Amino acid sequence: MATEADVRRLCLALPGVTERASWNQPAWFARTLMARIWEPGVLTVKTAEREALAGTDPDTYFWTPHHERSPRLVLVRLSRVDGGRLAELLEDSFLLAGGRL
Repeated sequence: MATEADVRRLCLALPGVTERASWNQPAWFARTLMARIWEPGVLTVKTAEREALAGTDPDTYFWTPHHERSPRLVLVRLSRVDGGRLAELLEDSFLLAGGRL
């Protein structure tokens, strides 16, 4: 089970990532927003595989009507992912947000 502390640690370990509030929630930015706490226990990330993720594991990956217009955003229930999977999601989101490894 991943936590918000895991998200913070992994995001800030990526080159050039900064943390600041977005909609009164912790958020992490590469060139653009790469991740944000949506609500307690739920993280927003960018992905090119939103449909596939939600289609294969809708209890973990989902979106709300608010996210309909942003097809690269997916919500992730942190309680349902481990640290390795979280790291993969955040690295992908980092790259989509304009970060460079």
